[in-house]
Amino acid sequence: MTASVSGRSVRTTAVAATTLLLGTLAGCSLPGGGPSAGDAATKVAHEFATGEFTDAVFNDSDKAQQAYRHLVAGLGNDLKPMVSVKGTNTSGNNGTATLSWSWPLDEKSWTYTSTVPLHRSGDAWLATWSPRDVVPGLSSGDRLVAVRVDARRGDILGAGGAPLVKPRAVVRYGIDRTRVKKAASVTSARRLAALLGIDAGRYTKLVRSSGPRAFIPALTLRKQDVTASVRSGVSGIPGAVGVPGTLPLAPTKDFAAPLLGTVGQATAEIVKRSKGRVRPGDVVGLSGLQLRYDEQLAGRPGTRIDAVDAKGGTRKLFESAPVPGKPLRLTLVPRLQRLAEQVLAPVRPASALVAIRPSTGAILAAASGPGSHGYDTATYGRYAPGSTFKIVSSLALLRSGLTPQSKVHCVPELSVDGKRFTNDSEYPPSGLGDIPLTLALANSCNTGYISQHGRLHNGDLTTAAAALGFGVDHQVGFPAYFGQAPKPASETEGAADMIGQGKVLASPMAMATVVASVVAGHAVLPELVQGIDVQKPAPLHPLTAKEAGELRAMMRAVVTTPTGTGAGLADVPGKPVIAKTGTAEFGSTPPLDTHAWMVAGQGDLAVAVFVDRGHTGAGTAGPVLESFLRGK
Repeated sequence: MTASVSGRSVRTTAVAATTLLLGTLAGCSLPGGGPSAGDAATKVAHEFATGEFTDAVFNDSDKAQQAYRHLVAGLGNDLKPMVSVKGTNTSGNNGTATLSWSWPLDEKSWTYTSTVPLHRSGDAWLATWSPRDVVPGLSSGDRLVAVRVDARRGDILGAGGAPLVKPRAVVRYGIDRTRVKKAASVTSARRLAALLGIDAGRYTKLVRSSGPRAFIPALTLRKQDVTASVRSGVSGIPGAVGVPGTLPLAPTKDFAAPLLGTVGQATAEIVKRSKGRVRPGDVVGLSGLQLRYDEQLAGRPGTRIDAVDAKGGTRKLFESAPVPGKPLRLTLVPRLQRLAEQVLAPVRPASALVAIRPSTGAILAAASGPGSHGYDTATYGRYAPGSTFKIVSSLALLRSGLTPQSKVHCVPELSVDGKRFTNDSEYPPSGLGDIPLTLALANSCNTGYISQHGRLHNGDLTTAAAALGFGVDHQVGFPAYFGQAPKPASETEGAADMIGQGKVLASPMAMATVVASVVAGHAVLPELVQGIDVQKPAPLHPLTAKEAGELRAMMRAVVTTPTGTGAGLADVPGKPVIAKTGTAEFGSTPPLDTHAWMVAGQGDLAVAVFVDRGHTGAGTAGPVLESFLRGK
């Protein structure tokens, strides 16, 4: 029978253990019923478990306590052992106590036994202190140190298992204080900061306040980005070094960066929010999907227990192996993502391109251009969609009783409750008058659509939008804005909504979804993170096959009509292209700035391109979309 003592419930357990041992180890009692060797063993176990040597069971309790605390200090304050008495053995005035130890390390405990020498002194049994009492084989001056063993972070994979984020070679540049004296380290810090192009004042301050054995990181570069000038420059700075290593990185710095996010040392806020899962110094996801799925990707770290001797030599006593992180699987196609970023690279304002496979809803590319400055414009931006929203308006008008051939009144100017609406300055004069709805879409006649807003009842536009996957939020496991098309609060607002202004807002992903729904013939739900179980309620009035066919024909006319705003896509090779352009005014100071949009479908592909500031959809967003279709 054993008695155990834990540092987490010291007094209750110790009393129970003492009572138990007094009964089971009575044969070790002193003549006359005095304290037994078992009593001493229980006290030793109690003191090792608590770290408080208060029972005077060691020859010199104060010295033993100091030595024990020094021995285990490197294990940290949170790691407390379970210590139980396995048995005692006496022969005359000498004896031994066999202790069972269990240190809880993550998912696995470090367990072993040790032997503590006992001797009888007068009416009491006492213990003799030695590091071997705690761990067999230790010597005087040894210390126990717990070393956190990082788990391999899970990769982020794209379509077909293609690695998007995986460990890639890097070089961490910084000042190694063991190689340079403090006085000279400040000068070295300034020189290194200038070489690497970082804030010299801030870095110099870090180096000045560092300890004599510290490594103060300055900048981490991908190995392939390290130039010959950096290598030679670092070699000429006293104390400056480049330390090779790996970090979870995408193929390039900009590859899907706003979506994927970054990895680095945990901030104080992340440590606090993790409730003990993350410790200071851990490498964790700092933003994007890396942050959102950090627990899955990070896995569970292990712990290694080392014995460190007085000279700094180490030997491993135990290791609790880490559990690798699980990969995150995405639908992105690397080739298409790179192409999207390539065609957006010259665009200076904020911009985005989203490509969706209509048959599955898979997001094949979701790129935010350099002008977005790290913001996820592609899936989470919120902008007025302009005339690209006429796809939704067309569906609402078809449901109101119009046909693609129905005539609408297209005039240069139209007023609604005093609000003046006009067509684009480049609208063709030949497209004015009573024209078919299909031509009004092809030429993008604002007044023609606004002239019909009275046919729609409150909520008709919202219902039509939902039938095309627009304006209905879903928890899809990534930052996603599905747009809004609320019921209008006034006649003027209802008129503006018809042409994608008013209170209508969309992300590029939302407009790509609209096109994907037209191509697929039903409301498409975009998917980026695979394996997410998303509840997808059916639209109140789902898209019918007839409606989808009519919309596809009308959008095809945008490309095939000589005056159509998408005529520039007519010679794109491959399957027929359907499209719609859009501009949306914003701001308050004339002349107003305009968002530029273009959306298209070709085969099993739906694409939306957005540029925050542009001239027209066809002129600004059109060439970007065309380059993508030609290069896909």
